[in-house]
Amino acid sequence: MNIPSPLKTTGRAAASLALVAMSTVAAIAQEAAPAATAAAPAAPAPALDTGNTAWMLTSTALVLMMTIPGLALFYGGMVRKKNVLATIMQSFAITCLVTVLWFMFGYSLAFSDGGATNAYLGGFSKFFHHGITVSTLWAPGVANIPEFVFSMFQMTFAIITPALIAGAFAERMKFSALLIFMGLWLVFVYAPIAHWVWGGGFLGSAGVLDFAGGTVVHINAGVAGLVCALVLGKREGYGTTNMAPHNLVYSVIGASLLWVGWFGFNAGSELAADGLAGAAMMNTQVATAAAALAWMFAEWIVAKKPSVLGIISGAVAGLVAVTPASGFVNPTGAFIIGIIAGVVCYLSAVKLKHAFGYDDSLDAFGVHGVGGIVGALLTGALADPAINALGKDASVGKQLYGIAFTILWTAIATFVILYIVKALVGLRPSTQEEVEGLDVTQHGEVVP
Repeated sequence: MNIPSPLKTTGRAAASLALVAMSTVAAIAQEAAPAATAAAPAAPAPALDTGNTAWMLTSTALVLMMTIPGLALFYGGMVRKKNVLATIMQSFAITCLVTVLWFMFGYSLAFSDGGATNAYLGGFSKFFHHGITVSTLWAPGVANIPEFVFSMFQMTFAIITPALIAGAFAERMKFSALLIFMGLWLVFVYAPIAHWVWGGGFLGSAGVLDFAGGTVVHINAGVAGLVCALVLGKREGYGTTNMAPHNLVYSVIGASLLWVGWFGFNAGSELAADGLAGAAMMNTQVATAAAALAWMFAEWIVAKKPSVLGIISGAVAGLVAVTPASGFVNPTGAFIIGIIAGVVCYLSAVKLKHAFGYDDSLDAFGVHGVGGIVGALLTGALADPAINALGKDASVGKQLYGIAFTILWTAIATFVILYIVKALVGLRPSTQEEVEGLDVTQHGEVVP
């Protein structure tokens, strides 16, 4: 096409003007960009999440209910009548003692930065909850809950763990010895292991999965209980005297409270009101029911009758085993964990204990130690990344690593603490006092 000469001239002029204009706009934009960036508003500070906070307040109350009155009644109903008050007193006194020690030292040792030693133990910066205010958030940008609430939630875990140990030496430890032992054990065993797994320590960094306490609570308490049973020896008359539970109604009520409270234990460990908390709750229910039935049918086959003590013990075994896995497996995995735990814990509590001859009075090791190990291993085998992305790196080998270190430290430290207590005040009452019963000899009271 031929373009007239005047139009060509006009076109060239227009193009030149356009290029100048574009260059000017670009230069202005480049100069303005830093100013615009500088003027951009800062990201908002993390704000308190009221929904998560409400759920964590509820979960904390549920977990506290697991110890008082749940565990107190569960254990209290399984001992002989002459020791029921002493057994319930243990759970109540441990609740009080651990609360004070956690506020003073435990929380800081478990959940503050230990600096150069952080792989193994937290620091001293939060002793007496120093520096924590009503505005301090835990996991800012993620959970956004008050740190006071997080500490209180973790306190309830620290309370129930030593209370579980007491089941292994029920009916035969002096009350003064119990108080000293539990105080030392919280500081030198529970707090370090909680830090290893949940507080930034070496087990959590190595990929050991423990959603709600299979390692920190159950293996820890179960192994400590076994060491206590071996060091203290058997109850007077064990094997010859009738030591049947005096009131299984108490134990059923206690087990039921444990079951309900465990939803706070497992679903609460997500620290948020979300889908994963819902999955943990469903997994807890499925595994518990499956384990209760598995224990019941195993006992029915072996002993020819399904007992009340058996079905509630099976339920607790399921609760224990699903604890580390609750936020990592799907409900089918939880079902498998429950069935395996019910059968294995039945064999451990009923057969293994008698085969080796130790007196684990209320099966702290047989249910919590063995159930915790079963659950931790199966977490590595059954973790589902569709439930929790952390499950993609799960392995049985990593879980074994965590189990081994927990057993080693717990066994050695518990043994040392027991002998320190023995040197200070002795561990057991006299034979006559034990035969008469701890209610009257330790506390001056009896159940009419």
